[in-house]
Amino acid sequence: MTFKTKLNLLTVVLLLCTTFAFAQTSKGGQPSIIAGDVAINKYHEREELERMRKGHLLQLYNKRIEVIIKILPNIAFATKPGVTMSSLGIPDTKENRAALLENNAATTTYFQNTLQFQKIVLPYSDKSNLIAAILFYEETLKALHTYEDFN
Repeated sequence: MTFKTKLNLLTVVLLLCTTFAFAQTSKGGQPSIIAGDVAINKYHEREELERMRKGHLLQLYNKRIEVIIKILPNIAFATKPGVTMSSLGIPDTKENRAALLENNAATTTYFQNTLQFQKIVLPYSDKSNLIAAILFYEETLKALHTYEDFN
């Protein structure tokens, strides 16, 4: 092997090692207290909801349930996604990280079980009750924007 070939081979190996190291670092970063995919993109008026088909209302209802399940129990820590324990001054210890990951997994399991139940039973609900529930959940979620006013 020539020196140039060895240098090229070494460069490729170092590049792969660096890429692997950065990939592991980003995956191993601190978990958020609230997942990044938990958000409501749009709030609705009653008239708008009344024009929707029941299938779409069911989807809206379930999305709002997900946000409530994943955010409300954690509002003492955060009301928005992306907040980590370290950003709150909580030590990033093995025990604290394990507790957070266990809580996140339990929340996900609970939501999946709730969603499974909702898919079976919720289609039997009256459209007007479904609309009232969506509006109530949306008002509850809007209140999160004023949470800081209580501090």
